[in-house]
Amino acid sequence: MLHFERSEFDKRLADTRKLMQRDGLDALIVFAQESHFYLTGFDTKGFVFFQCAVVTADDAPVTLLTRRPDLEQARRTSIIEDIRLWYDAPGVDPTSELQEILTEKGLKGARVGVELRSFGLTGDNHELLRQRFTDWCTLVDASYLVRELRLIKSEAEIAYVRQAAELADQSLEAMVAASGPGVFEGRIAAAGIAPILEGGGDMPPSGPVLGSGDRALLVRSASGYRHLDEEDQLTIEHAGSYRHYCACLMRTLTIGEAGAAHRDMFSATRDAMAAMTDAARVGNTIGQIDDAHRATFDAAGYNAARMSACGYSLGATYAPSWMDVPPMIHSGNDMPIRAGMILFLHAILIDGPRNLAMSAGYTILTRESGAPEVLSRLPLELISR
Repeated sequence: MLHFERSEFDKRLADTRKLMQRDGLDALIVFAQESHFYLTGFDTKGFVFFQCAVVTADDAPVTLLTRRPDLEQARRTSIIEDIRLWYDAPGVDPTSELQEILTEKGLKGARVGVELRSFGLTGDNHELLRQRFTDWCTLVDASYLVRELRLIKSEAEIAYVRQAAELADQSLEAMVAASGPGVFEGRIAAAGIAPILEGGGDMPPSGPVLGSGDRALLVRSASGYRHLDEEDQLTIEHAGSYRHYCACLMRTLTIGEAGAAHRDMFSATRDAMAAMTDAARVGNTIGQIDDAHRATFDAAGYNAARMSACGYSLGATYAPSWMDVPPMIHSGNDMPIRAGMILFLHAILIDGPRNLAMSAGYTILTRESGAPEVLSRLPLELISR
């Protein structure tokens, strides 16, 4: 069930160990499910329980500590051969089994990295970890070590992102076709999911973010689908997902004929997207993308309606979010843009006093020279239904 050649996993582990040696780490405790998938192929939603892999700075095999329900999952989706189990029981503390693994590997007194920024390590489990290993070894925050590698995509990963981008296009086309006066929002959302699943993709890790009327101003999802009015606005933000790699799109549609305000807001949004895309070149910084976003909207008089960030990195992610951060695209972020980054650019205007919304967004691939490649084939135009 591996989605990459074994050689790709071997390279990722070798590159991880180089960074561990750079940072003076003897071992890395992997909690982020995205890191599990990237380094070994391990594909599960079991990260909601205590689950981790131990990667040492030498070439010793990776050891996974998980629950019994994930035993076959690990055997059949990953390259991991050394799988240890902990069992549910009243008052159970799986860090005891983890300590046995670290002891076997001679890591008492060692410098051990931990992925703290992860949905796979809850606060209560971190407290168990801290209590267990304080004075036993030195725990170091290594949340960004594997993320640093995942930021630049291989050709095999880019191929999956392209598949995800095509599924996102098909999904948007289906949702636009399903939209119109009187249509139930839930029907529109359902129409968007079908092309992704029928096209061999995965359920996206979140979304779609979809709302009309007042709800069109919400940048997050909220429960309570409604029927569209004869004259309305509909904001859609969604991801196509293929082998967990995500590509996002965003649009605000008008239901009925677009008014002057919506047309003006769209014009500014389109200009902002063009400026942001042009700024996303190797040699610039991530922050310069947002500088272009801010300058365009501010010049058009929308400084009070724009956001303070305009996108983020994408990759292979799990619930609850398709955002694969860092980096967030915000002014002052001095991370250099490098070839092979997958970034979601979005330009959002939320005019609360007038109850108006307008947005656009698409996924790009940065290149060695020139402007990035936009991974959507759909034109950036004002859509009215």
